[in-house]
Amino acid sequence: MLNITKKIEYALIAIRHMNNSKELCSSRDISSQYNIPHEIMAKTLQQLSKIGYLHAIKGSNGGYYVDKTINKVKLIDFIENIEGPFGIVQCSTNRECDLIDFCNIKSPIDKINLNIRKALSEIKLNDVAN
Repeated sequence: MLNITKKIEYALIAIRHMNNSKELCSSRDISSQYNIPHEIMAKTLQQLSKIGYLHAIKGSNGGYYVDKTINKVKLIDFIENIEGPFGIVQCSTNRECDLIDFCNIKSPIDKINLNIRKALSEIKLNDVAN
């Protein structure tokens, strides 16, 4: 089964939540509303802010808000900016596999991976976040 990671899932939940909010959002508010561990949500929001998907306002009345440019971000780029290269098997992103020279499924797996990447490239982050 092909799954997105919890980190990506939490990041998408946070961005969708903030996109639908008219106020600054704190990691504590988001984590409690969606039953996500606060420490993980805080780290996720910090990473999203560092990458540029969110802006952070410090202080007692601070929080996060979504950068308006997310409507241009492809879902594949979002995933790879958070988790690194995307591939359905390790050899899709790391060519140092011991079996690479003898592998009889490399070509079909590469084709599947390419099709998934293409599909994720056609979806904008904003499509998921609205």
